[in-house]
Amino acid sequence: MVKGFAEKIRKMKGKEKIVMLTAYDAIFSSYLNEAGTDIILVGDSLGNVWLGFKNTKPVTMEHMLHHTRAVARTNPEALVVGDMPFKSYEGPQQAVKNARAFIEAGANAVKIEGPKIEIVEELKKNGIDVMGHVGLTPQTSDWKVQGRKDEEAKRILDDAIALDRAGCFSIVVESVPAVLGKKITNAVKAPTIGIGAGADCDGQVLVSNDLIGLNAADFKPKFVKQYLNLRPEIIAAFKRFKEEVKAGKFPTKEFSYE
Repeated sequence: MVKGFAEKIRKMKGKEKIVMLTAYDAIFSSYLNEAGTDIILVGDSLGNVWLGFKNTKPVTMEHMLHHTRAVARTNPEALVVGDMPFKSYEGPQQAVKNARAFIEAGANAVKIEGPKIEIVEELKKNGIDVMGHVGLTPQTSDWKVQGRKDEEAKRILDDAIALDRAGCFSIVVESVPAVLGKKITNAVKAPTIGIGAGADCDGQVLVSNDLIGLNAADFKPKFVKQYLNLRPEIIAAFKRFKEEVKAGKFPTKEFSYE
């Protein structure tokens, strides 16, 4: 793991766009590392895309640590961020205990949702780097664009500024109008990483499964650009295997030992 990488990410603001993608296992971690991704997020989105939950709330520390260890085993050069799950940072002592568990599992930093200023400050006091998260916060928000009303936009901007002052090395800005994404980016010293927050953020993040089309065919949020659509190709390969086995065409001598 790369030490001091959080500060390196912070210094990229205004100089180089930051690339963050999710990984939940060693295979995807190795792919992202080979692709030169700056940050690997072990996201609690694993609840939706791998564990079959309807949202992120059922995801536990046990789930997150298991997947963080898997990602860390590839020793990626990217910064590994562990996403602290719902109800795992209700108070300073609990937050420090659970964040330390992430670090022990191989993460370089943790991410928390919402304006948890006291929590961020306590984690920083204990030498743990923190990524903030404003806008749509899946653990507590409704799944819709946030900050369209002036009062709501001001609150999100104020939350981002407070997290920046508390010491977050970066801040995820999710599902807000592009104009608000730009305003937040210009107002904070920490780099912003957008997901559905416009092109003016300092970096961008997507869930890797969304990017390569592994999810259900009808799951296409507006902010997701699908660079591949692997789902139908994978299903087709499984069907071909099934057909060959049923017909006695697999395995042939080529795939058998003498």
